[in-house]
Amino acid sequence: MIRHLVSELRAALRAAAGHSFSVLTLTFGATLILAGFTGSEPVEARRAVMPIEIPLAIETSTATETDVDYDAAGQQAVAAEQETWRDVAVRRGDNLSLIFSRARLAGEDLQAILDADVKARSLRQLFPGQTLSIRTDADGRLTGLRYAKSPLETSVFTRNDAGFERADEVRSPSVHRVFRHATLKSSLFEAGKEAGLSNRIVLELANIFGGVIDFALDPRAGDSFSVLYEEQHLDGEKIGEGAIIAAEYINKGKSFSAFRHQDAHGEIGYFSADGVSMRKVFMLAPLDFTRVSSNFNMRRLHPIMKVVRPHRGVDYSASTGTPVYASGDGKVTASGYSRSNGNYVYVQHGNRFQTRYLHLHKRSVRVGQRVKQGQTIGTVGATGLATGPHLHYEFLVDGVHKNPGTILDSLPRAQELQGRELAAFRSSIAGAATQLAAYTNAWEMAVVSGDE
Repeated sequence: MIRHLVSELRAALRAAAGHSFSVLTLTFGATLILAGFTGSEPVEARRAVMPIEIPLAIETSTATETDVDYDAAGQQAVAAEQETWRDVAVRRGDNLSLIFSRARLAGEDLQAILDADVKARSLRQLFPGQTLSIRTDADGRLTGLRYAKSPLETSVFTRNDAGFERADEVRSPSVHRVFRHATLKSSLFEAGKEAGLSNRIVLELANIFGGVIDFALDPRAGDSFSVLYEEQHLDGEKIGEGAIIAAEYINKGKSFSAFRHQDAHGEIGYFSADGVSMRKVFMLAPLDFTRVSSNFNMRRLHPIMKVVRPHRGVDYSASTGTPVYASGDGKVTASGYSRSNGNYVYVQHGNRFQTRYLHLHKRSVRVGQRVKQGQTIGTVGATGLATGPHLHYEFLVDGVHKNPGTILDSLPRAQELQGRELAAFRSSIAGAATQLAAYTNAWEMAVVSGDE
């Protein structure tokens, strides 16, 4: 019947060669209808029969070629449907060989995957809790592998004629600015926690203001801060935090502000509104801020010797192992142990200044080594004559002990932006400064309204 229909159609086309295109279309449609090529009976029971208009293109490929292409595409679609993805969790002590063995995958495929990953070597560093996605065909043969190194970066291995090829899929998160405000009741950490800040953001906030505020000595109940920072989101979920854009800290009624800025040389730092770097020559507190157990006191009763001895420094009480930082750039002039000082480190800063760090649990630097401000030089301990774990910190100017809490006000000023750089800085922070002020004012108004 099909051959008879095709013959009639060809005859109609030859007969209508001199007629208009619409006549050909109607002839083809009528022929299809009369022949019954309008779909299966169940479908026709739910819709009306309509003629089908199909443009006639005599130059198109033959029916045989079309059938071949359709068959190939159909076979590919069926093969793809038969391939399945499944997740395999990385366990403690796992490596790729153990995972392949557990998933019953061929050893030659393991080697082919490693060959494809030979430069990146990403699959040689798997961690518990990660997931590998494996795709196999109907025969259980590995055809693909996915390894998500992070929510933003995934390595995909796909089988080809030579083995496997590796490609990286990189996604970009959306970045949102987030504002938080808090008033201190007990500590900066507690206030940050109540405001919904992570420990990382709180520590970064303390580092930014570490040149003007000693967070182990200065913070008090009633202090407040505002911070504008970035959050990264992917598929509607928070996946990470970015940099602090702008922040303000009010300590004892005095306001300090800081704004992130990239200078003409590509260096990123934080500056006050008038262009003075927040990074001072020396840090006020040379460790992660905690609580201070003993301040500078020239007539202090020694807790062990029970005699009055000058306390020429500041004791920062902290748990054993807390990192101790070099308070400024310099060179290590002493690193050793004594009965009274325990493990100690001395750092010389230029010709006039020296800082000392006593009772360390461990020392991380050696004599003659150059250190940068904020570099870890040891950890808090209780070695030597110490009643408990703490850092004893001393500051000397021209060989004379000075109070670390007050001497920094008389030290050389920090970097200041000048000329065009200052103008560029003011222009770049204008939006962030306005945003920070607007959010802070709105917060304060909301608090006042709530009190009323």
